[in-house]
Amino acid sequence: MRDADADAGAAKEPRYLPRRMSLATASPPTGRHQHKVVATVEEALADVKDGARIMVGGFGLSGNAEALIAGVVKKGVKDLTLISNNAGNLGKGLNAWLEAGIVRRFIGSYIGTNEALHRAMAAGTVEVEMTPQGTFIERIRAAGAGIPAFFTPTGAGTVVAEGKETRVFDGREHVLESALHADFALVRARKADRFGNLRFYRTARNFSPVMCSAASVSIVEADEIVENGAIDPDDVHLPGIFVHRLLEVREHEDAFEYRNTRKRPA
Repeated sequence: MRDADADAGAAKEPRYLPRRMSLATASPPTGRHQHKVVATVEEALADVKDGARIMVGGFGLSGNAEALIAGVVKKGVKDLTLISNNAGNLGKGLNAWLEAGIVRRFIGSYIGTNEALHRAMAAGTVEVEMTPQGTFIERIRAAGAGIPAFFTPTGAGTVVAEGKETRVFDGREHVLESALHADFALVRARKADRFGNLRFYRTARNFSPVMCSAASVSIVEADEIVENGAIDPDDVHLPGIFVHRLLEVREHEDAFEYRNTRKRPA
């Protein structure tokens, strides 16, 4: 027979107790989720081939997957379609791909002072498709969500709309934009667990989560890989279900594009 005081105490206990665990520790990972961590850049990029469509996360030189970017050049693949906000700058980051002549097409939203890309455009060696930045990220998000296309007012009545279907909604012209898919996504994370749950650092998070959802294979270069359960579920920026391979790289250049500082008082 149960003690009445014990029953009263039990009734006061919360139904769900908080537990510091990730979804990966709720049950053993199965299938492709069992072995995501690789030891080398070569292993991470093993199936990248000529003509691949590759998304690369980060913003400018912030959050670059430096080892993976260099590894693509070393691998010797060519005729790539690069999908990224920009294509590096000042000889850093994705500039290495342009200087190596391995990019056939660039889809992005910013060129700026990227002299390597300007030269390639002028020479006709790289086809460039410019997209407004908000539309760019939404095209990637749409691919990850299974949405084939969407209408947006951005770019209506400009060169952005040339050759595209337009419709009027609520008296305003909209442009039809298609989803943007990729074969691979290369992104940089601050921390990952072995299941692939990710945390990004500040601006390095830009574009990266949705790129992982829009690519057939997402490859993550993490500053640190920890055991499953070490990242609180509320701190996960991208669930590991979207991650296929993980590579730990502890050292990075993390170059500045332009360092702007003010003089300190004497």
